[in-house]
Amino acid sequence: MVITGGTSGIGLALARHRAGLGDRVVAVGSSEEGGRRLREEVPQAHFIRSDLSSLRRTRDLTERLGAEYPVIDTLVLAAFRLNPARVETAEGFEHTFALYVINRWLMAEGLRDGLERSPAPAIVNLCGAGQRGRIHWDDLQLAGGYRAVTATMQGARANELLGMAYTAERTKYVLYNPVFVATGLHEPFKQPLRGVVRAASAAFAQPVARALPPIAALVDRPPGEPLTAWKQGKPIDLAVDLEEARRFERTVRELASALPC
Repeated sequence: MVITGGTSGIGLALARHRAGLGDRVVAVGSSEEGGRRLREEVPQAHFIRSDLSSLRRTRDLTERLGAEYPVIDTLVLAAFRLNPARVETAEGFEHTFALYVINRWLMAEGLRDGLERSPAPAIVNLCGAGQRGRIHWDDLQLAGGYRAVTATMQGARANELLGMAYTAERTKYVLYNPVFVATGLHEPFKQPLRGVVRAASAAFAQPVARALPPIAALVDRPPGEPLTAWKQGKPIDLAVDLEEARRFERTVRELASALPC
């Protein structure tokens, strides 16, 4: 099992759960601090440090994983960071779009062969499915007006479209929205807003321990349909047009291809 964002929050909890069942777990995170936390809490898991907002490093990562693990049973896409202000990566992409959208597409595509070799492969994409976000086709990088909620909602819609566009012979694609979970959402903010968000999280967010079981159940027993979407453990219908999904997938593919390896 490969888990991006596997050193904190739901990703870490899932790593602990699956490693406890005897699975070989590879957790990808961006910091050595996260790696130390993983080694302390899940010593049997393997940590790989990678900047997942970088397309080049994501490509290197999928090549490494493909070489070291020819068969991958499950890919869990959980890496996410809320940016209160617009941040641009060294490669020129808006950070949320790079991490929440392009990276997830690259991971699914780059590990496609390894997944297809598994007896029952699945991709579990933790995202805001069912939130009815929209794609800003005229400004995907939100250069003309950035808001954290706008970037997050566009990313949620993007992952719905990428899930719809993903085609594989055997790999099942699961979109899962855990909604509001206490996973350090307040950390990127400055005071006094940081305190407000922290208080709201303490009051309203569900703890990771409560959010984990329905996700773990879907990982343990992936649905039989090629694509399913869930919100807090309940199946939901996606209002997704296949042609829009294909158009968006082509757009992401072109953006990724425009950056030299």
